[in-house]
Amino acid sequence: MDSIWLSGAEWLAVLRIGLGLWWLESWRHKDKKGWFERGTGIAWASDVAAKHRWSAVRSGFDTVVKPRPKVMAYVVVYAELALGLGLVAGLLTPVALVCGLLLNLLYLVLMIHDWAEQGQNAMMALISLVALGAMAWQTWSLDDALGLFRWRT
Repeated sequence: MDSIWLSGAEWLAVLRIGLGLWWLESWRHKDKKGWFERGTGIAWASDVAAKHRWSAVRSGFDTVVKPRPKVMAYVVVYAELALGLGLVAGLLTPVALVCGLLLNLLYLVLMIHDWAEQGQNAMMALISLVALGAMAWQTWSLDDALGLFRWRT
């Protein structure tokens, strides 16, 4: 692969780190007091799920999230932080990429009718898929420094 300025593996590391920074920004801009003390994030998601045209989304939300709003608020907020840190540092990168892909797909399905959010979730999911397929942890990562996830021949 020919590339400009950086090698292909280095460009993939840039993409991975950029995705991690995107997750960190998602975490940073959340009103944590609102999410944790007033339950604003889960209440908003509950309202979206209740109006969803797909019954599987409504019943899934009612079964998994609605009975435990406080726990799920912490899960969502700290999952975004963990994904960001893992991707920026390149630590447990394949795990972070798979979990981020799944979280983006969950967001995508929940907010299927919110066009403002769809572009972000679709692009983050695509970046996760590309970084996973290209093994973007091979350069500039703790995974590489520690010899983790080396599937090279």
